[in-house]
Amino acid sequence: MLFLLAVAGFLFYAALFIARTSFVVEGERYFSLFDDAMVSMRYGKNLAQGFGLVWNPGGERVEGYTNLLWVLYMSLIHLLPIAPSKTSLFVQMTAAAFLALNLYYVRAIALAVSGGSRLIAWGAVALTATYLPINNWSLQGMEVSVLVLLTTICTWLAIRGMETGAFQRWLYPVLGVATLVRPDMVVLFLAFHSFMLLTDPVHRRKHALWGLVILTGAVAAQTTFRIWYYEELLPNTYYLKMTGVPLTVRLSRGLYVLLQFVWKANPLLFVLTLTLAFRKDKRIWLLFWTLAAQMAYSIYVGGDAWEYWGGSNRYFCIAMPGFFVLLSYALHLVTSALIEVVQADHPITLRGLRRASVWTFAASLVYAVVSLNSIHGMDALAEAALVRPVLHAGPGNGNQRDVRQALLLRRATMPDATVAVMRAGTIPYFADRSSVDLLGKNDRVVAHLPASASEGPIRFTDFRPGHMKFDFAHSIGRLQPDVILQLRRRTELAKPFLQGDYKDVLLEGGCMFVRRDSPRVRWDRLPPHGCDEEAGLDDIGID
Repeated sequence: MLFLLAVAGFLFYAALFIARTSFVVEGERYFSLFDDAMVSMRYGKNLAQGFGLVWNPGGERVEGYTNLLWVLYMSLIHLLPIAPSKTSLFVQMTAAAFLALNLYYVRAIALAVSGGSRLIAWGAVALTATYLPINNWSLQGMEVSVLVLLTTICTWLAIRGMETGAFQRWLYPVLGVATLVRPDMVVLFLAFHSFMLLTDPVHRRKHALWGLVILTGAVAAQTTFRIWYYEELLPNTYYLKMTGVPLTVRLSRGLYVLLQFVWKANPLLFVLTLTLAFRKDKRIWLLFWTLAAQMAYSIYVGGDAWEYWGGSNRYFCIAMPGFFVLLSYALHLVTSALIEVVQADHPITLRGLRRASVWTFAASLVYAVVSLNSIHGMDALAEAALVRPVLHAGPGNGNQRDVRQALLLRRATMPDATVAVMRAGTIPYFADRSSVDLLGKNDRVVAHLPASASEGPIRFTDFRPGHMKFDFAHSIGRLQPDVILQLRRRTELAKPFLQGDYKDVLLEGGCMFVRRDSPRVRWDRLPPHGCDEEAGLDDIGID
């Protein structure tokens, strides 16, 4: 009963979180996901409307998403009679449900690993439920919510197999589904598969067969579809993020952001947790193994694009509940040892000893929660407490600004107009206009280019996956969009393709450029104010 009340409390917090990310524009309340999730929403919307799995209706087939099953689920939402301003709410509600169910499995794992300690289980649940990065990436619509849940389910299945001695055949189908949600879950599939092969000799042949057949089938099915539908072996996002970048740059930046993550989260917590690795317990080793696999993968790809926000990136996040189980266990052992030392010098009653242990453990959990959620200083705690908006959900930027711009573009352009953007999700979704992706996520020409790089040693830490490629000669000069938004600090590089052909207009505090001779622009509905050179250069947008 207490656990159900705790889950209800989390769902209430999730509802407040979702409400905090919503906003009112022109008298209507809008719900919008993180911009990358809105790219997936656009694919889902177009599929539901009969245009296929494409970013632009009638446009080139480019696989600009990396979450097939999540996109398909989003397409189902678009079959419902829901206003565009509310479709994102259903995705957020789904994410909240997945995170709530995830807490059940976190509790089950903690009870198994700790030998039935309810205190440790409560600690693991508390750490997971209050962790801002998991809540943010999930409740803002990324596929993190379902991947976190699938990861904990697989962990529970593997541990259950260790305890009962029975082969858990559902482990591999669930892992197979995870690879269809996001292809790089192959990393976690291989992590579980290799661990079970090494630690379960009794069922080694079954693990080998089931793992090989299901992994091969899942990868082959998705690859066959991709080759048939998109005529590419790998997603467009793979070429965007992984090609044209020196391996040394990716690895150095990936290692750098991992060390930053550990340092900001508090290295002491990781050191305490690592002490459990010396215990001869396969269940504990599995939790370390999966976390290490995700960290190694994050290093390999160079980390994520939003590391400046801090905390777990989307790769670490899915294995963090397992880490929280270990952390809760370690904190309980440490606090219990401290109480025993104190009790040796100052004898207290058994009841007093238990009470002191609980309160000391609770204090250590509060310390851990504060440390883990101070991902970019004290302001992050205000985000976790919903005192201030989370990443990209502020009133003057991010999603709200994008929706305002999108609605203005709908009024100021004809339905067949094209809009060039760098934030490729929210504006194209709500403007409902064919778009040009300046950063190449949905443009195979840009995605196959070499990445631009900073000069000097900073290039080894300045790499941002998915944000380092552009070709204005192609995106502006050749494709000639009617409207260009969000050139950010690259306005100077775009000037040769803007001068004479485009007029600058100040839109919602940012500078956009409108093709002078475009018959698809309703000039009478655009703001009359231009923007000087400084305004254009300062239009850096939100990544």
